[in-house]
Amino acid sequence: MSTATAFPLPVKLFHSPNSPYSCKVMAVVTELGLLDAVERIPSRASPVDRNLEIARHNPSALVPTLVTADGDIFGSALICDYLAARMPGNSIVPASGPQRWQALRVQAMVDGILDAALLIRYESSVRPPALRWSGWVDAQSVKVVAGLDLLNTLAEGFGSRCDVGTLAAACLLDYLDERFTELDWRASRAALTVWYASMKNRPSLKQARLP
Repeated sequence: MSTATAFPLPVKLFHSPNSPYSCKVMAVVTELGLLDAVERIPSRASPVDRNLEIARHNPSALVPTLVTADGDIFGSALICDYLAARMPGNSIVPASGPQRWQALRVQAMVDGILDAALLIRYESSVRPPALRWSGWVDAQSVKVVAGLDLLNTLAEGFGSRCDVGTLAAACLLDYLDERFTELDWRASRAALTVWYASMKNRPSLKQARLP
């Protein structure tokens, strides 16, 4: 199916290569062969400085945000589902069966890890030092570690799978390598380490890191 048929144009994506959620969406865009159909708009979204251009399409003013003739779509999981639904027959977001729930389960787990990691990041780098709460950081860190431990167990069965779940996992690990070097997520997680080494140079993930 041609992208012109699949999409009521134009389609615009507000995104940031610094956002692991944006990177997941960009990887999905590439895997679905939609790079020429989606206009990428590099954007900066901050938890304290509202981006008014994004806010016109998404009241939360967050990336990624997709602008389509069907309406504005926000939330990386929903955006990925929307894109995949427009390209029938793909395996990136399986339409039904066990494969769908496996992919969506991993994506949801990864998004939970990222939510906790971003809360740590905001507490440690955005909130004024006098207002920072170490107990909050500790509580979110427990979530990150527990999620990575489960992801390590699941990675033993990933093989060469490429779907929204495994793409999300790779983008998460990219983000942790960049922003949480002190975490050393590879320690005691051999299966996840081996899998990520086989996945990280996939062309769609390289594209996702571009501005």
